Amino acid sequence: MSTFSTLPDQSRTGMPPGVPYIVGNEAAERFSFYGMKTILVVFMTQYLMTASGQCEFFGEAEARENLAWFTASAYFFPVIGAIIADAILGKYLTIMLLSWVYCLGHLALALMDLPPAALQASFEPKTWLLIGLMLIAIGSGGIKPCVSAHVGDQFGRGNKHLLSKVFGWFYFSINFGSFFSTLMTPWLLNWYGPSWAFGVPGVLMFIATVVFWMGRHRFVHVQPRGLAFLRETFTGNGLLTILKLIPVYLFISVFWSLYDQTGGAWVLQAAKMDRNFLGVEWLESQVQAINPLLILAFIPLFSYLIYPAISRVFPLTPMRRISIGLFVTVAAFGLSGLIESWIDQGMTPNIAWQLLAYVVITAAEVMVSITGLEFSYTQAPPQMKSFVMSLFLLTVSVGNVFTAIVNNVIQVPSRLDGVHAAIAEHTAPDGSVDGSGLEASLRELGAIVVRDAERWQVTLGGGRSDDGLAFAIDADGSLGGISTSVDATFAEGRRRIEEAWANSAPLEQDRRLPTAPEGDELLAGLTDPWGAPLEYQLLSPDRYQIESLGADGEFRSEDDVRTTTALLLPEAPGAPEAGPPTWRERHVPCAAEEAPSGVDTATFSARVSVGGGESVAGADYYWFFTTVMAVAAVLFVFVAMVYRPKEYIQGESGGPEPDAVERRDEMGRLDDR
Repeated sequence: MSTFSTLPDQSRTGMPPGVPYIVGNEAAERFSFYGMKTILVVFMTQYLMTASGQCEFFGEAEARENLAWFTASAYFFPVIGAIIADAILGKYLTIMLLSWVYCLGHLALALMDLPPAALQASFEPKTWLLIGLMLIAIGSGGIKPCVSAHVGDQFGRGNKHLLSKVFGWFYFSINFGSFFSTLMTPWLLNWYGPSWAFGVPGVLMFIATVVFWMGRHRFVHVQPRGLAFLRETFTGNGLLTILKLIPVYLFISVFWSLYDQTGGAWVLQAAKMDRNFLGVEWLESQVQAINPLLILAFIPLFSYLIYPAISRVFPLTPMRRISIGLFVTVAAFGLSGLIESWIDQGMTPNIAWQLLAYVVITAAEVMVSITGLEFSYTQAPPQMKSFVMSLFLLTVSVGNVFTAIVNNVIQVPSRLDGVHAAIAEHTAPDGSVDGSGLEASLRELGAIVVRDAERWQVTLGGGRSDDGLAFAIDADGSLGGISTSVDATFAEGRRRIEEAWANSAPLEQDRRLPTAPEGDELLAGLTDPWGAPLEYQLLSPDRYQIESLGADGEFRSEDDVRTTTALLLPEAPGAPEAGPPTWRERHVPCAAEEAPSGVDTATFSARVSVGGGESVAGADYYWFFTTVMAVAAVLFVFVAMVYRPKEYIQGESGGPEPDAVERRDEMGRLDDR
């Protein structure tokens, strides 16, 4: 029967033998997690379909909300995993068991790309998405505090001076794995589809599990403490430690609310930018790869140059590092807000501007996240290392809950939400529609339904007066042909805008759509059926929108009626030939509708929508979060001033050595001789 060491060798001065296995496991596991997370928003907004092959995309705010809830879940389960590890199973066994749950989650995501016949016999892709994300959240979240605390458990009194270095390398491994996955998985999704893009990270998670198992005889296995863990954690010194950390962690949560939007809002922003950089056309989700690459460079830069240089003139304690990092985050998100304001004006800024924002927010990450990780471990008594690490990870969850709530609140319902829900309710897995049931549901919504052999014509009442909302439903349940009582006014507005475009330059390639002030001037005198003027917005150099406040006259409500028009220009003479079609162009039916090709002259394609969208959109969304971060950064200064640190190292019974904690050098830094 195998036996394991349960305490670190206090006389060892070098690196513990189990550390390479933990670092190798972490690199592969982070490849798995970040590879999947990198493409999540793009998948939800551009690839998600029903089992019958119809597009079922999420809107931008809904996709950001879902990503935030997933991230919040993945960083909530660390609390559960820490309790299981410290009180019941121990860290090693907890990591092993939950790693298999993790692998099953990736398998579920890969099953979203099953053939239609197999999907119709099992679950809808959206259901597989929910199952996969839930399993990954449980698996990833459950093992996360155990792995980071497991690193610290390998160190004793003789080599505790290496803790800072090993946590730096631990973070290095995270970003080493995430850098390659952030480059690879968007490419896999673009060319080979969801099964490969989600399947390859699953294979890496399996490898991570095997690597960790291989190091089992080299690890220090700190034993679970049973009920004693709960007693020691939630009473006396343990409870005092938690209460001291809560104010610190609440402000760090605001940082994560902004930082984790690099995988959501910043990806959606990158899709509207010129992504040609260094002669390469980057996919919108690949831009995130700059973050782990910068981390690899910034860890030694900050540890060996910036921190020592600052400390010579200003004692740089962990709390001060975090405080500076919060202010740097304000600058990073402020820059993203500036970029979005340019986009709102119809400009197409180069992706280099967003890369600059990544440089700034990565610097903030080094100061807040790496410092917070090491700081949390040193502040935790020996018997509750995993639990305190899980509380630090809970800051990510709390921050993402805030993001999810904001994105939920700002979503404006659509007048057609009830119609879409009725169609989904009465559509069978094989794509057939229960006609009588659907018709009954539509009539419950107040609709007038005229049914013929091929399609139904539906008129939907509502608002303070009839807005003439009508549409068609095909036999397969697809919806189209939307019309409203504003259509005639919209048509005149589009004629004026497109005429101004045609007169802006002799050549089609040189013409431009009107700016927002120019568009409002062109639409002067046009009113909707309820007497309100139309509003013009330039969405991008080739897209514009005309909007009516609708029957209720309220801004950003479900009665708003808008027409969005896209301009498609023919290819310029001598332009390079288009490459082979992507997986999306070959398999996603509405991809071809969004980007028709082969036109001989400029074409305008308009569509009408009623309701939907966001109440806080564009640059306003970024300025809101920038303001929240600025307020939090200022308030944290006062928290940092009153916090009194107290260090604990694994293997030191009862608490820290007084001299090691209280003795500081002339610069105010802890002296750990």
